[in-house]
Amino acid sequence: MKNNFFNSSVTNLNSKPSLNSEIVTQILYGEKFKILSKKKNWLKIKTNFDKYIGYIKNTKFNRNFNPTNKVYKLKSKIFKKKSNKFLSTNKFLFFGTGISIKKQEKAFIEFEKNKWIKINDTKKIDHYERDFKKILKLFINTKYLWGGKTSNGIDCSALIQIYFYYNRVFFPRDTKDQIKFCKKLSDKKLIKKNILFWKGHVAICLNNKKLIHAYGPKKKVLIMDINKTIDRIYKTTKLKPIYLK
Repeated sequence: MKNNFFNSSVTNLNSKPSLNSEIVTQILYGEKFKILSKKKNWLKIKTNFDKYIGYIKNTKFNRNFNPTNKVYKLKSKIFKKKSNKFLSTNKFLFFGTGISIKKQEKAFIEFEKNKWIKINDTKKIDHYERDFKKILKLFINTKYLWGGKTSNGIDCSALIQIYFYYNRVFFPRDTKDQIKFCKKLSDKKLIKKNILFWKGHVAICLNNKKLIHAYGPKKKVLIMDINKTIDRIYKTTKLKPIYLK
């Protein structure tokens, strides 16, 4: 079926066509996807970036999208223009979101009809951030949310994936697939430091003493001592990490 581009800030992908089903991931504004099937007011879709399958509510989406910039802040406030003034709303675009600039006025850029964000909140779409620490540290103290991938809530595998998503480089969504992918990866340049995998969990080392992860038991993203984290997880789960260099 035809390609579609998501046109709201963020929404959940559910495992089944029901709001009561598990949230498996989220889709951000501008993300490309294909519709696999329709069921009443639900769509079964497959995302283009990581080939993830889930259900979203059926509505109108953009058919064409050519991003020029992407958000380089945890979240960028959306403004409305009225009487030559830019008025803030309670809506945001989230980190890594791609946008297409329709118009620029002063410090603001329009990405859809009368939807504006600050241009300083963005980088060019081809900007490549080589330092994963800069990106992951933005999310410190973000609450843990299963299936989440924004500053409103993020899980462990999404925290690792967001670095790659921002750089528009493929990386799987789920921990089990990330392990397989990393083992097969011949070019390790994208993985600057060790990634530690447990069954159902992932963290990345910032140096030889500290790691960063979205940690469910602490309900947030935080930096922790590597050895203490390994001991803590082993005591509660009897699981040891797999190191990938």
